[in-house]
Amino acid sequence: MKQFALFAATAVAALSLAGCGDQSGGGASATRDQIRAVGSSTVYPFATAVAELFVQGNPGMKSPIIESTGTGGGMKLFCAGVGAQHPDIADASRRMKKAEFEQCQSNGVKDIVEIQVGVDGLAFAESKQGPGLKLTPKIVYEALAANPYGKGPNKAQTWKDVDPSLPAIAISVFGPPSTSGTRDSLAELILTKGCETDPAMEELKKKSEDEFKATCTRIREDGKYVDSGENDNLIVQKLGANPNAVGVFGYSFLEENKDTLKDVPINGIEASYETVSTGQYPGARPLYIYVKKAHMQAIRGLQGFLDTFAANWNPDGALTKRGMVAAPEDVRKKSAEVVKSLTVLDGSQLK
Repeated sequence: MKQFALFAATAVAALSLAGCGDQSGGGASATRDQIRAVGSSTVYPFATAVAELFVQGNPGMKSPIIESTGTGGGMKLFCAGVGAQHPDIADASRRMKKAEFEQCQSNGVKDIVEIQVGVDGLAFAESKQGPGLKLTPKIVYEALAANPYGKGPNKAQTWKDVDPSLPAIAISVFGPPSTSGTRDSLAELILTKGCETDPAMEELKKKSEDEFKATCTRIREDGKYVDSGENDNLIVQKLGANPNAVGVFGYSFLEENKDTLKDVPINGIEASYETVSTGQYPGARPLYIYVKKAHMQAIRGLQGFLDTFAANWNPDGALTKRGMVAAPEDVRKKSAEVVKSLTVLDGSQLK
């Protein structure tokens, strides 16, 4: 009976995909002879590189559609349902959240395959003409938090207001929007770590998880932090026009623009291939793609696209030449096995 139920569910999913491809006068059908991925702006350049390699290795296949929507926005689209009108893959610069997994489940996206494709660093950068800032999670938190340590609205205007060792230049940070996985990483890896330097925050966490999260991760909205959308190249341009500003984005964008930008060290550690790959760098984070198992048979070429990812994520692979940091060998081996066996994600470990 269980086997029959699984077969029936798979058949329904396949019919749903096929049926949706014939609807909307070509709207949905136009996408179903192509793989579709949505999500992280950080993963975007790597996914597009894989799309190019996939087409080169599979003559006659249409190029996959890769959309940069931000990790959060991509998860909403991915979890909306199974069928031709919904994307096959979600690119993510942080792990899927428990609430997103539950949203997927409630919308019939039951079997999700999680694949770590590499590692990235949450880089802080300034113009080559910048002041040479040196930051810590504590300094970043006290500069950007809306309500530092729950003691009232943030009144710091200059970096010197936050730390006497820093120059008296206005705090100006260009960073990702709330839909971005990079923003989530900023909150988790930097802001929360800075917030936790105050012992009182541990007590607050025990008392109220929600209040702790709001105190430690909510960013001020008075113009000191500028939400710059999902286009990280726009932040790079803004740093060129604002030599005293700081930009926050994925390490690969810093690496690509070393001719105009310089790294802002965190805890005295610069973002580099070595420090990110070894986890020394405080902003190191894994990169993922999530795939609907129900789409594997219905969407032509999807397995081949995943195989192309796996074939190019090694330290000497095409993706590292694009700026991605290769994951440790044991992680790559595990991910390659997931690509082969399509192991379904167990959501019980998600947060």
